[in-house]
Amino acid sequence: MKPIKDLETGFSDAENYKRRENKDLLNRIFIKNDYLDSLCEPNVSFLIGEKGTGKTAYSVFLSNNNYKNILATTKYIRETEYQKFVALKKEKHLTLSEFSSIWKIIIYLLIAKQIIEKEPATSQIFNFINFRRLNDAIDEYYANAFSPEIIQALSFIQESKTSAEIIAKHLRAGGEDKSTVTFVESKFQINLFYIQRQFEQALSQLKLAQSHLIFIDGIDIRPSSIAYEDYLECIKGLANAVWEINNDFFPTIRDSKGRLRAVLLIRPDIFEKLGLQNQNTKIRDNSVFLDWRTDYINHRQSGIFAVVDNLLKSQQSDANIKHGDAWDAYFPWNSPNVFETYDKPTSFLSFIRWSYYRPRDFVTMLDLLKENAKSNPQKVNFTSEDFEDPHFKRQYSNYLLGEVKDHLSFYYGPENYEAFLKFFEFLSGHDKFDYQQYSTAFKKLENHVKSLASGTPRFMATANDFLQFLYDLNVICYIERTEQHKPFIHWCFKDRNYANISPKVKTGVEYEIFYGLAKALNVGKTFKGQDGS
Repeated sequence: MKPIKDLETGFSDAENYKRRENKDLLNRIFIKNDYLDSLCEPNVSFLIGEKGTGKTAYSVFLSNNNYKNILATTKYIRETEYQKFVALKKEKHLTLSEFSSIWKIIIYLLIAKQIIEKEPATSQIFNFINFRRLNDAIDEYYANAFSPEIIQALSFIQESKTSAEIIAKHLRAGGEDKSTVTFVESKFQINLFYIQRQFEQALSQLKLAQSHLIFIDGIDIRPSSIAYEDYLECIKGLANAVWEINNDFFPTIRDSKGRLRAVLLIRPDIFEKLGLQNQNTKIRDNSVFLDWRTDYINHRQSGIFAVVDNLLKSQQSDANIKHGDAWDAYFPWNSPNVFETYDKPTSFLSFIRWSYYRPRDFVTMLDLLKENAKSNPQKVNFTSEDFEDPHFKRQYSNYLLGEVKDHLSFYYGPENYEAFLKFFEFLSGHDKFDYQQYSTAFKKLENHVKSLASGTPRFMATANDFLQFLYDLNVICYIERTEQHKPFIHWCFKDRNYANISPKVKTGVEYEIFYGLAKALNVGKTFKGQDGS
């Protein structure tokens, strides 16, 4: 087996795999599975998954490769794009339908340029007059310097009068449009409809050899400079645009072997806020939902084990190494407190216990373990002592808390994060507590927050609101007891499914803080004199 010091653990943020020097690494360690094949189906408009479940990895892999005759690109929404949308909204007094129209044109513009860049040299796309004239208009507007990114496409929208006039000029010059059209800056919506119609007419004429797919990523991050309400309006328009073009326009293109499609990458909690009609149906029929859950008994046959084992197996010189052998070579020990009998080492169960079943969690654990093994360059495997090392546990716990902070900052400001952390001081070191203990700690938190100038955040409006908030973040689970008094544990990420995208916490029962977060939150042990006051 390759020495630990030479292992490549990959990147926690899959956006790094877009870089030329990292594409080969992703191709080596990426495992092609049912999720990938489902994502290639023409009915899919949404790729849904918690942060760290691999949404970006799937989009980047398809963008880096021609898989199943699909040519793809991944586009990211950044802070500048949101600022442009906010400015447009104020300037043009935009409605949700206008946001949707803007996004349609952006997607059409990006996919048109992708077709030009990625279709083979033998392609006959410029034989289609409307498409050629439209491309000439785009080149004129951007002075042949168009960079196919969302921020560039937005300027085409902002100057809708100019854009429409240039398109009309090129169509008239070619005889495709003999009408005389006058465009007025104040009639923004009319300009948009004209531009949209010309894109649709041009794209509908194409006969493509390969399918083209645009992924839109980055909406899981809301910049602090953008108000939540403004952000939500922007992505609602985006989601509606993706749904409408995938179902109302792209399927109507006839006699083309290649198909067009856009897919939005999105977290489950954000998807719920979109207000789409028939939401459950869209999740089941028009989405790929990344779900890496498994149980202890079947963990060796799980998707998450296959991903992590393949990360190690793909780096070995022996091409015939069997499933699971790489993992067993690097982690040849048994996890404590495992009562079932297994014929292979159970070390992976320790990783499961400390994870949210997300690929990013496992990659982070591997990376930290490798980093901590630097002092022994000859080391060829890890021991249970390496995993139980307090320094490793503290590092990983801080990583998990950082993930929680990122999630919380999506909805709230940094002062609210401080209030969130304060709650755990009032638990007096307990990582397990009942509802009465919780209520007492929340009351102390409530009094503390009232003494601050920042005011009470929405997630702390009531004790039960905050309890649900902790459950949504997977900071706590709730525990029910069977008639035999056996514990039945509920985690939000485990209870979430196609039919129940937003599971609810139960009151009046027992609760426990996630193992991996305990060290970062300083719970699990009581200090001398600690009373939570």
